[in-house]
Amino acid sequence: MKTFIDQLGTSHFFETSPKRIVSLVPSITELLYDLGLEEELVGITKFCVHPFHFKSTKKIVGGTKKVHFEKIRLLQPDIIVANKEENTKEIVAELSKICPVWVTDIVTLEDNLKMITDFGQLFNKRTEAQKWIDKINFAHGDFLDFIKDKPVQKVAYFIWANPYMVAGNNTFIHEMLKINNFQNIYDTREERYPEVIIQKMRIQGDPDLVLLSSEPFPFSDEHAFELGRFTHHAKTIFVDGELFSWYGSRLVKAFNYFKLLH
Repeated sequence: MKTFIDQLGTSHFFETSPKRIVSLVPSITELLYDLGLEEELVGITKFCVHPFHFKSTKKIVGGTKKVHFEKIRLLQPDIIVANKEENTKEIVAELSKICPVWVTDIVTLEDNLKMITDFGQLFNKRTEAQKWIDKINFAHGDFLDFIKDKPVQKVAYFIWANPYMVAGNNTFIHEMLKINNFQNIYDTREERYPEVIIQKMRIQGDPDLVLLSSEPFPFSDEHAFELGRFTHHAKTIFVDGELFSWYGSRLVKAFNYFKLLH
C-alpha cells in the first residue's frame, strides 16, 4: 500500500497505480492524455475538448459544476481527478463515496509542476512527467528571456459580461499576466473573479490593454467598443482564454502564444 498526498493535503492509499481514471478538469484531461494515459481515462466532462477525439471515445459524465454521479459510479473508477476551483466541495464529498478524489489546486507555475510530478508518481509515468516538466521549464525560460526588456503594461483581463467580471488576484490567469509583464489593475480586489463597474476603469487604473478572453464568455466587437469608451487610450485585444487559464501541458503552447501579444 502506497500513500500519496494531493494538493489539498489529503492522503490517498493505493495498492497499485490507478487504472480507471475520471477527469473533471478539461486541462487535466489533456495533461493525462499527454502523459500517455489515454487508455486509463474512462470518463471526462463535456468541456474536455482536447484531444478532440475524446468526445466520441470517452464517456461524458456532465460538466465541471454539475456531474452525473450515477454515470461515474457505473464507470467503476479507481480515482477521480478534480480541482479546487473547478469543482465544488459538495461534488468532491459526494464523489468520495465512490472512490478516492484527487483534488488539485493550481495558482502558480510551481503548483502546476508539482501536479505533473504527482501524476508521474501516482500513475507510474515518471519519465513522461519529467519530459513535460522539462518542456515547460524550457519554454518558460525562453519566454522570460524574450520578455525581460519589454515595458510593464497595465491590463484588465475580462472573463464575463452581463455583469462584467475580470480575473483578479490569486488566480492562475493573474500569474500568467505577471509573467507577461502585465500589471493587473484589479489585483487589489479581494475576490478572485470580481464583478466590476466598467465606467470606473480609468479610476481603477486606466489600463493600456483590455484583454477579452475567448472563454468562458463569447465576447463580441460590441463589447470591445463599449469597454474602450471607458479608458483613455487602451488597446482592446481578443485573447485565447485556454492559453491564459489552462494549466498542465498546454503551457508549452502558451509561452509561444504570449510572444505574439508583445
